[in-house]
Amino acid sequence: MFKQISFTFARVIRKIIHIDMDAFYASIEQRDHPEWRHQPIAVGYSGKRGVVAAASYEARRYGVRSAMASVTALRKCPQLIFVAPRFNVYREVSQQIMHIFHEYTDKVEPLSLDEAFLDVTVNKKGAASATLIAKEIKRKIYAQTHLTSSAGVSFNKFLAKIASDYHKPDGIYIIPPKAAEAFVEKLPVERFFGVGKVTATRMKDHGIKTGYDLKQWSEPDLTRLFGKAGSSYYHFARGIDEREVQPDRIRKSLGAENTFSEDLYEVVDLLGALDEIAHEVQRRAEKRRFFAKTLTLKIKYADFTIITRSKTVDQYIKTFEQLFELGQELLSTVEDIEERKIRLMGLTLKNAETESPHSSFVPLQLSFDFKD
Repeated sequence: MFKQISFTFARVIRKIIHIDMDAFYASIEQRDHPEWRHQPIAVGYSGKRGVVAAASYEARRYGVRSAMASVTALRKCPQLIFVAPRFNVYREVSQQIMHIFHEYTDKVEPLSLDEAFLDVTVNKKGAASATLIAKEIKRKIYAQTHLTSSAGVSFNKFLAKIASDYHKPDGIYIIPPKAAEAFVEKLPVERFFGVGKVTATRMKDHGIKTGYDLKQWSEPDLTRLFGKAGSSYYHFARGIDEREVQPDRIRKSLGAENTFSEDLYEVVDLLGALDEIAHEVQRRAEKRRFFAKTLTLKIKYADFTIITRSKTVDQYIKTFEQLFELGQELLSTVEDIEERKIRLMGLTLKNAETESPHSSFVPLQLSFDFKD
């Protein structure tokens, strides 16, 4: 007679690190120009249509932030020093940092020049502690670049990214599995991945202010309120994120859109909105080294009808001027543009070069204990 044997398979627990450079562009400028150290500086242009690409921590104390109009930034901080961006330098430093990451694992997913996820569940050093790896990476980055970084360590990407922002600058924060639920319950909804100002306001209108509040809602109800994103919010509220660090997928599109506080119908107002959106798309594209040949204009009318207009050009779209001019051309092809009110407008780049990374979902296979 054979004795029955049962097997219990342990749930897979990853070791994920999110590294985020501290005020990356501005810190490089302060490193290379000692006269700007400890001064409020903004990388960008101070002109009437200029936008802040990055702000030093000294400038942030005055409320200056990236993507802010330069005129607004100067009102908040009259002594602000504007510095022209040197993207070639930023890319070179980014490559140094990415090389350090690859000393520990090939599972590196860059999100931009200055941040990346690392899966160190299995790593080249054979180290058991993700926290010790994160600390060692931070030390190496500073030794080689004289720049500080912040790290988040957890068992999934959602929590690791939140953790990296918790003790900035030059900090590290760990969220182990046993602490995740309590941590997320106290988290303001604005800190959740994918929750912007508009979504946060909608959540608060429904009494959802924290992860605990979000957790009280069912997945069908959240999906009904927020579409496909509602399912992600449901799982994030429970500390669940099954996305694996994925270095190989290529981003296929990049864009930005704006839902207006009041519906627009005057062409001059629409062009002003187009100007802001084009600036934001250019900023994101430059940050992610994402250049494409197709631009799509999206318009949502007051009755929620959506239309799109697209055009493909021969050369890669790389500048704000190209984006704005092509956006104007697409806007001019909308027949009833002056007859219907518009509640949302967006621009999206597609058909890109094949060098920009993009995150994706793949199944997890290995299982290890989480050690901090």
